[in-house]
Amino acid sequence: MPSKIRYLIFDLGGTLMHARADWSLIYEQSDQALVNSLKGHGINLDANTFRTRLDEYYQQRDKDFYETTYHLVLRELLKELGHAEVPESVLRSALDALYSVTQSNWQLESDCMETLEQLKSDQYKLGIFSNAGDDKDVQDLIESFGVRSYFDFVLTSAACFYRKPHPRAFEIALAQWNTTPDEAAMIGDSLDADILGAKQLGMTAIWLTRRAQFTDEDMQRIKPDFSLRKLTELPATLDRLSFRPA
Repeated sequence: MPSKIRYLIFDLGGTLMHARADWSLIYEQSDQALVNSLKGHGINLDANTFRTRLDEYYQQRDKDFYETTYHLVLRELLKELGHAEVPESVLRSALDALYSVTQSNWQLESDCMETLEQLKSDQYKLGIFSNAGDDKDVQDLIESFGVRSYFDFVLTSAACFYRKPHPRAFEIALAQWNTTPDEAAMIGDSLDADILGAKQLGMTAIWLTRRAQFTDEDMQRIKPDFSLRKLTELPATLDRLSFRPA
């Protein structure tokens, strides 16, 4: 009996792509690039002040799963510092300067293209939902990797407001296909965001472990339907679903 699973939602960072190097130095460089961009428009901002505000933003979004975006963080910070009427073009240029640095640290997984080709050949419908503070950043990465044609959509929490594991994030993704949770699987590296979020909605949850960061408590609390070491194991795992009792 054919599997009901025909729709696959992928996480992006840690699943389809990975970091080349440790982020600490990259963040220093990217923050400075943003500061330098603003300085070119006569706006002085301390890089440490910006990073401190980002850390506060991270803590808040990890509590409520709402994405207020880097853009809003930057605008609100500049307003507090006396720059209330910064043009959108200036904000965007500063963020683009930041992301030009961070994007260079992302690399597509070596088995990503092979796996996407196989899944498309097997007639699966593919989409991406990425927890991300800036939609343009993710869309630019997808373009640079040359993988957009494999996906029916590339959604981000920045564009949709909700972060995984909030159920609305998954509902928004499923609505792109007008399908139901029992016909879809989520593939990702985060037990909390990807696996728990998907299972709470009744989706099949497939955990990709090679980049995963987790604790023993996480493992006790969250049980994926399948655990894979690499992407190339995914097509065979989906084939196994075809033979599971209904």
